[in-house]
Amino acid sequence: MNKNYKKSYKATEKELVSLSVYNVGIQLCDPLHQWGPGIRDHYLIHYIISGMGYYKTGRKLYELHAGDTFLVYPNTEVLYYAAEQDPWEYAWVGFSGSDASMILTATDFTPEKPFITATPLGEDIHRQILHIYDARGNEFEHAVEMTGRLYTMLAMFLHGAAHSTTRNSANSYVQKGIEYISSNYSYAITVEDIADYVGVSRSHLFRSFETVLGQSPKEYLTDFRMKQACYLLEHSDLSVTAIANSLGFDNSLYFSKTFHKQKQMSPKEYRKLSH
Repeated sequence: MNKNYKKSYKATEKELVSLSVYNVGIQLCDPLHQWGPGIRDHYLIHYIISGMGYYKTGRKLYELHAGDTFLVYPNTEVLYYAAEQDPWEYAWVGFSGSDASMILTATDFTPEKPFITATPLGEDIHRQILHIYDARGNEFEHAVEMTGRLYTMLAMFLHGAAHSTTRNSANSYVQKGIEYISSNYSYAITVEDIADYVGVSRSHLFRSFETVLGQSPKEYLTDFRMKQACYLLEHSDLSVTAIANSLGFDNSLYFSKTFHKQKQMSPKEYRKLSH
């Protein structure tokens, strides 16, 4: 009988806006070992290496086996536990970022069916999670390497995914919109500018963002700028005015109001707290 074990790593800083690894690990659980009920603030993928267990989300309870993969969605109450007779061993990776929901929408994971039964790619997914674990570390280069390996793992779920073309086209519009925002957020861009670049109407762009990300293009743009603002406040000596100008705000007062609305504190207070 194998003795239970757990190897895990938690990142102390999540500096990459598009995709960041929060935690990664591998564990052979005790019989009936349980997490939850509770919520996570990020996505979490578990690949079951051996054994079996149960995953409860909403009112549904799923029995899952070796080779299956299940996804925990952010801010969704879940409970999962190992079987009593043949407790599972799993590898997991937790992550977040603006690319995360967009990529996962293009996979066969859905909130209604948050698991994928055993696929021929199972061993590759397992191996890739171990590669992410091997790249762990708190330097920026480690964050970049872990994220690169995470992109590779997520790409595996895209191969052969049976998602609908409607969702796929919404996904590509959002991808182009994010591409434009990432390159132009430092200018005073509008939602019309984003829609023009994508090649759709403003209302079509709005619907695509709501479908894929659950937020409007304007909300996404503001979130993106605020994440950049936090990074600059933590890692640079730029004045609040200089940061506002760098993020495409016409004046620092409007920037400070927007920042306060999101973070419940002023940029100066945030800078003090982070140092």
